[in-house]
Formats: sequence, structure tokens, C-alpha cells
Amino acid sequence: MSAEIVLGVGGGIAAYKACELLRLFTESGHRVRVVPTASALRFVGAPTWAALSGQPVADEVWSDVHEVPHVRLGKGADLVVVAPATADLLAKAAHGLADDLLTNTLLTARCPVVLAPAMHTEMWEHPATVANVATLRSRGVRVVEPAVGRLTGADTGKGRLPDPAEIFEVARRALARGVDAPADLAGRRVVVTAGGTREPLDPVRFLGNRSSGKQGYAFARAAVARGARVTLIAANVSLADPAGVDLVRVGTTAELREATLKAATDADAVVMAAAPADFRPAVYAPGKIKKADDGSAPTIELVTNPDIAAELGERRRPEQVLVVFAAETGDAEANGRAKLARKRADLIVVNEVGADKVFGADTNAATVIGADGSVTRMPEQSKADLADGVWDLVVTRLARRP
Repeated sequence: MSAEIVLGVGGGIAAYKACELLRLFTESGHRVRVVPTASALRFVGAPTWAALSGQPVADEVWSDVHEVPHVRLGKGADLVVVAPATADLLAKAAHGLADDLLTNTLLTARCPVVLAPAMHTEMWEHPATVANVATLRSRGVRVVEPAVGRLTGADTGKGRLPDPAEIFEVARRALARGVDAPADLAGRRVVVTAGGTREPLDPVRFLGNRSSGKQGYAFARAAVARGARVTLIAANVSLADPAGVDLVRVGTTAELREATLKAATDADAVVMAAAPADFRPAVYAPGKIKKADDGSAPTIELVTNPDIAAELGERRRPEQVLVVFAAETGDAEANGRAKLARKRADLIVVNEVGADKVFGADTNAATVIGADGSVTRMPEQSKADLADGVWDLVVTRLARRP
């Protein structure tokens, strides 16, 4: 479905990356009007934006005055995305200043607004910027956390513009929920786990599972699009880093446990979409395990890993919502209900898994069972849509908590 999108471009070195974001929007069939600041035009000229968008480019309220662009653009948009959003732009947006066409557009927009900041680490961490971001988020603006990486010059740190393809995914999820859909996770801190843990047998082998991390990443992207501050704990995932998350990489179940318990301390919701290995070798072999001279296989003793979800259930605060998963190959719902009670969770997402089901696929089907006795059946759909469906259930429960 085609949408009317305003793409604002701030005056930072990352302005050139917005060209790729513009291409993704236009190739998806959307009509895009680029509104750069005067400083942005010093990095990428108006002819480039006009050629890529097929639309005229203006940066001030004095152009085409008879069309009242400073009001029309914002009111007519289905989505406003600003990438990069500089510290100056964040400050103006937070305080309602409107001295050019882009800031006027932000004031008149009544649709979802996504801001993707890019600046040096010191600027992002400055108390003024922190306060401005908090203000914007409290109003339902989706402020995407910047990435960590190489910045201008030799500097490295948090403040890099996320990959345009990942900003596009945030925008796409915001559009999919509809123009009037609120940023209902704004101001919330959520933790999502993804992927599958690996338990080393020796320096070259491990005990693991086939989880790709796609469903967990879909949960993280959906939460960002709904305004949440997201910590994503990824176990052995090779997917592109989602925009706007604080990413923590882990390998083993012990590492996953440590990172999750730490992140969950002040989280409003925790979604345990990762697939931790239930067992690990009792002994790690420092050298590669060899076959015996007669060709027989060695015996490997296994011990049980800690149950992270159950531990979270015991520790969680009364206002925190806990979502766990059950990957089952038989008697899925019965097993799911037993796990829900054992782990003291609010919701359990029950999947029937197998060689050609769920793992690595782009679609998923699930039954979501609530501790309140509710049962929500979700037919096969994209993992992104399923994630939004589960977040709907989480949001409802958060609203009931003290």
C-alpha cells in the first residue's frame, strides 16, 4: 500500500546515507517528499534529492508560499522520518521551535514520526540531548537509538546512523500499524532475547539448536517501531543489527543468563524468544575429541543448564510482564500450559517445531496462552506481524499493572 512520506534530512555527514533510505521508500511504491535543512544541502544537493524522489525539494517556508507547505506537508503525511537527526534538530523538535520547513513540518505532523539521530558520542550523551530525547519519546515520537561504530574522523562510539535498511524496517512497521496507531511502548524499557545458544564440546564442536534469531529480531524491531527502548540479547545470530536497539552478543546459556538477568532488572517487559540449550557437556575437552582406535564414539556426559525463564519468573517485579516460548514437537498446548505455570510467566508463545517448521523461516504460527486463562491463536503470518500481535497482548497487560 502506497503512503505519503516526508523524509527530513538533517545537516550531518550521514546525510548521504539518506539517499539509500529514499531509494528503499520509492522502490516500495511510496511517494516521498524530501525536506532537507539548509545545512543538509551542503552535504547533498537539492538536484540529487529531486532526481531520486521525483518530487520538488524545498527547505524553507518561503518556497511555493501559495501552497502553504509548512502546514500542508505535515498534515498530509502518513509518516515523517528524519535521518539523520542532529542534536540541533532534536533540541528544536523537543522545544517546539520552527525556523525552517522541516521543523514546521514536525510541528504540524499528526502521523507517526521516526527520528534517527546521528552525532558524536559526547553530543548524544550530553544531559541536554538526553533530556530532549526523553521529552520526544514521552510524546510518542519514535527516537531510534544510534548505532555503535566509526564516526567522523578517527572517533568510534555510539552515535552512528543505523543502517538505512534497518531504519526502513522501523518505518515499515510503523506504517503497517496504521497512521493512527500510537507509540504504545513509548517510555517503556523492554528486553528481547534471540537466537540459539551453543555449548562447546571441544575447540571445534558444540551442542546447539537450529534457531536463526529471526523471530526475536522481529520482536525487537516491532518494539522499536512502537517507541520502546530495547535491549536485544543475541545468541549466535548472523542477521543484520536492528536499528535502535542496545545489542548484547552472547554465546552460551550461562552468558545468556547473565546478560538477561542484568538487563531485566529495570525492564517493563521481557520476551524470551531465544532458544537456550537445555544441556551442556559436563566436561569441556581442551583438545579435539578423537575417535577411538577401534572407531567407537566417545561417551559424552551432559548436565542440565539453568532455566533462565523460570529464574526470571521468580525474580520479576509485580509490574513486569514476562513472555516465554515453548518449542514443541507434540502435545504443544498441554506442554505449553505446564511450562507457563512452571516459569511463572504472563504469556507463553507455543510453537510446533520440526525440520520444516519455524526455524529459519520468515513466517510463523503460534498459540499464545495467558496466565489469566486466555488463549490467542495466531495463524501463519510473517514473523513481524506475529511479533506485533504478541506486543498487543503485552501492552494490554502493562496497562493493568500498577
